[in-house]
Amino acid sequence: METKLSELVERLKSASPRNLKAVVLYGSAVTGEFVTKHSDLNILCIVESEAATELQELHSAAEWWMRQGNRAPLVFTLDELRRSADIFSIELLDMKQHHRMLFGEDFLEGFDVPLRLHRVQVERELRGAWLRLRQAVLAAPPKKAVHLRIMLSSVAAFCALFRHALFALGQAMPPGKREAVDGVASLAGADPSAFHAILDIREGKRKERGIDMDATLQTYMEFVEVVTNEVDRRLDTL
Repeated sequence: METKLSELVERLKSASPRNLKAVVLYGSAVTGEFVTKHSDLNILCIVESEAATELQELHSAAEWWMRQGNRAPLVFTLDELRRSADIFSIELLDMKQHHRMLFGEDFLEGFDVPLRLHRVQVERELRGAWLRLRQAVLAAPPKKAVHLRIMLSSVAAFCALFRHALFALGQAMPPGKREAVDGVASLAGADPSAFHAILDIREGKRKERGIDMDATLQTYMEFVEVVTNEVDRRLDTL
């Protein structure tokens, strides 16, 4: 990981030495929950200008990074990031709390994240993720391997939203995925066993043959539905 990160920074700096202002690593690679097969190395680049010419300068570095199996970096000017902080409060709260500067000054330490739209974003993102899960199961062939892939690909995003749902409801932000799952399970009176099973598989603690995949998918979807509706109900009363 460290070799790849160092090379990315050098490629970005070489490609656009005057425009590149900062490179930030955020997400599970910083929180200690990184899982090689399933987690992303999330990168934010702060630039002076995001015009097409300047973005094209960064293309070769971004293309190399994506060939390593990573998503393209996010690119913002610092002013644009500040002006967008209210509508990206979930992402920026997490980034401010857990990040590592790979290049440039740590602008996130004193970064202001307005919370006036945080509850709305939580409700919208959680409901949207629930709808996407239903669409994925609807469109998928009834095969255990496919259903497992759907759960593995969605579990991290749900856990992040569960953390922010608890925070929006006035509770402390849970430090990790399992604490977030248990927190919303207690809140909604829901069964978290499917989420813990998928996290176990994701982290290599259990083999997929050791669980009943059909029952796990059923419990997984029921959990999301119950939690989404309960969070929605409680946020509407605030």
